[in-house]
Amino acid sequence: MPIVHDPSPVAAELAEGRDPILLIEDLQFQYPDGHVALRGVSMRLARGEKVALVGPNGAGKSSLMLHLNGILGDSSGKIAVAGLPVVKANLPRIRAYVGLVFQNPDDQLFSPTVFEDVAFGPLHMGLPEVEVRARVEEALAQVGLSQYAQRLSHHLSAGEKKRAAIATVLAMRPELLVLDEPTAGLDPRARRQLINLLAMLPVTMLVSTHDMPLVRDLFPRMIIIDEGQVVADGRTADLLLDEALLEAHGLERP
Repeated sequence: MPIVHDPSPVAAELAEGRDPILLIEDLQFQYPDGHVALRGVSMRLARGEKVALVGPNGAGKSSLMLHLNGILGDSSGKIAVAGLPVVKANLPRIRAYVGLVFQNPDDQLFSPTVFEDVAFGPLHMGLPEVEVRARVEEALAQVGLSQYAQRLSHHLSAGEKKRAAIATVLAMRPELLVLDEPTAGLDPRARRQLINLLAMLPVTMLVSTHDMPLVRDLFPRMIIIDEGQVVADGRTADLLLDEALLEAHGLERP
């Protein structure tokens, strides 16, 4: 069983008293093969927070993230986004509220051009063409790819693909941006560009990462998950000082 950090009033301090964008209570999930991925996960994110989700491989981070817009079902517990329960009837709205960016951008970039990739979500929301174009232009400007609209997606660099993938979800104007290992596979320059982008985006953010310097530099709050449980939740600066806690859960102090 994982070593659990003493419950921190700081985590509550960071989220309580502010409008919650994400509320998870006692989430439990196991895969059809019997593997238990989540064991009673609870957390609360307030609007405007930027929170890091960290832990060793197999801890349950990806399983948790895939629950936030209903990709994985058959779980017990409660999830609500912007006050809306994550249940089948609400999934079209939930998937507009939660912008999920996968670790591999090729999983999200499948259209001939960057413009078409970014326009895909707004088009399927049934928005008029003028609104779709406005959203695409806005999203590409946010990620610094305004001049890339007619570029072939598969000709982009790794860093450009990451930013284009983020643009595909920003065009949906999500309430919550969820990213899985955003800096994985990037060279130092592309990594720094992406960090600057994430720092600038005015959206609530939950980011799963093994990049502990990124966590230190960008996220005031850190949640550690191991063996499907939240084992610590508090101020990043405080948790990074607890070397025994980090070592117990396969993490290194940056």
